[in-house]
Amino acid sequence: MPRRSILLFAGACIALAAAVAVSAIVLVNGRGDPASPSRQIGSSGQPDVGGPFQLVNQDGQAVDQTLLNGRWSLVFFGFTYCPDYCPTTLQMLEATKQALGDRADEIQIVFISIDPERDTPQALKDYLSSDGFPEGVIGLTGAPAQVRAAADAYRAAYQKVGEGEAYTMNHSLTIYLMGPDGRFRSAIGHDLGPEKSARVIEQAMARG
Repeated sequence: MPRRSILLFAGACIALAAAVAVSAIVLVNGRGDPASPSRQIGSSGQPDVGGPFQLVNQDGQAVDQTLLNGRWSLVFFGFTYCPDYCPTTLQMLEATKQALGDRADEIQIVFISIDPERDTPQALKDYLSSDGFPEGVIGLTGAPAQVRAAADAYRAAYQKVGEGEAYTMNHSLTIYLMGPDGRFRSAIGHDLGPEKSARVIEQAMARG
């Protein structure tokens, strides 16, 4: 292969790898299986992740992106009918908070539903108050267009699968670490585990 072709090919591979790292998206298919494993530990300083949103919390109160101001936030997109990955991710995030020790109170968990047809504020409230789930999780939902706008701002992917009452949702599993200024700090893989996730957060906190 000519040298120029080799360089072009190498450049294309690097660009593709960078795009994958920035997106950090893992999709759950309709059967509840991950489409591919996630090993994303974190990439800081991505100003195009996150942004304005208009949603309602589980108490029916209108909220926007200022909800993130003043605290470190772990933002996760999911839905209450998710059979496995959403519950286990919420439990992992609580374990991550505990691994932070004295700094756990600086963290809030924000769960944004990508299933506004079924996930009313009351449905979110009932779901997040279930036994075994972390306390104090902020649940957000809204009109379909509002949810789509929020997901697009975070580069979170989701898609309805099936028809009728038995439909499910494909969705990305990335956890977004947002700083007290509401800006993106790191993407955390859902399968990274509490200890490693806590280290990612501690490193971000040290950088400010």
